[in-house]
Amino acid sequence: MKTVIAIVLSAGVALPFAAFAQSSDVEYCNKLSATYRSTGMANSTPQAQIPEAMSKCSSSPATSIPVLEKALTDNKVTLPKR
Repeated sequence: MKTVIAIVLSAGVALPFAAFAQSSDVEYCNKLSATYRSTGMANSTPQAQIPEAMSKCSSSPATSIPVLEKALTDNKVTLPKR
């Protein structure tokens, strides 16, 4: 019984931190998208995965961030602060 209580309490403490981390990732992903748009690269014909990554920042930032970071660094654009 003590183990169950410890697990429940641990989850209750850990979940807000996980939500904050995810929120932080979404914000960073949105910053990357804004940076990409502001450079004018979005006006050229982007690779198919770029618009998809930008549209999935809210739902899947962990997979979108690396795609956007690579696109920006490949074009020698300084990444925004995390």
